[in-house]
Amino acid sequence: MEQLDVLVIDDDANICQLLRLYLEKEGYRVECAYQGAQGLEVFNARSPRLLILDIMLPGMSGWDVCKEIRKHANTPILMLTARSGVEDRIAGLNAGADYYLTKPFDTRELLACINALLRRQGK
Repeated sequence: MEQLDVLVIDDDANICQLLRLYLEKEGYRVECAYQGAQGLEVFNARSPRLLILDIMLPGMSGWDVCKEIRKHANTPILMLTARSGVEDRIAGLNAGADYYLTKPFDTRELLACINALLRRQGK
């Protein structure tokens, strides 16, 4: 199975499909998961190079997903969420996220963040 470039975990199917279309156009292999636990399963099975993670997910929050992943992986995590308060951004970064971007977002900024995070990984 081919390595996955980007895993998107977001319960908003429209956001997932928009990100998938945009990132695939840029040459990335993308998969989406719509719940935290499902996302962890995909993460563990596919070892993506980067994770785009929403905070407000059914069942398991993005913060908890992030903390769980950080127990065993150093994969870049970009939190992409509507929660824009300073405390939310701090909590996301403290949970282990590498970058925090709020919705609505500019796709050019998102792509620049993805490229920077992957470049830093040297992959």
